[in-house]
Amino acid sequence: MPSHLKLRASLKLIFNYIVFEVLNLPKEIKDIQHMVDLLKQGATLTELACPVCASPLFRVQGGELWCGKCEKRVIVVKEGETPEKATSQAQLLSLEGTVLMKIQTIENRIRDEENIEELQKLNTVLTSLLENLERLKKMRER
Repeated sequence: MPSHLKLRASLKLIFNYIVFEVLNLPKEIKDIQHMVDLLKQGATLTELACPVCASPLFRVQGGELWCGKCEKRVIVVKEGETPEKATSQAQLLSLEGTVLMKIQTIENRIRDEENIEELQKLNTVLTSLLENLERLKKMRER
């Protein structure tokens, strides 16, 4: 399905949520605006509902589930999985995202750097970050 049709379908779901579920209009308008902002930032609307407030959940970049109304991450515990395992997987995923952002930062600095000594230091940091990223991926696969 083209992205503009997905966005239209998502907005329709949000509109229906407003029409049928809204009791406190001013607060709900703010919540809906936050949900629209999530969609504009590339999040996708899921079929899941928040266990706290029952509003729709969004899958944000990085794969995490996010409640636009509560403004909190939601962790799904699958059948047969312990809450501790689900939480640790989410933490590893979050840490992986942080390491990837740091790798991008180092890459940008390397691109602009001309001093050989500074390039060697940046290379050492980059190597360490890449090794840590690989370890995190292996830990998440277990």
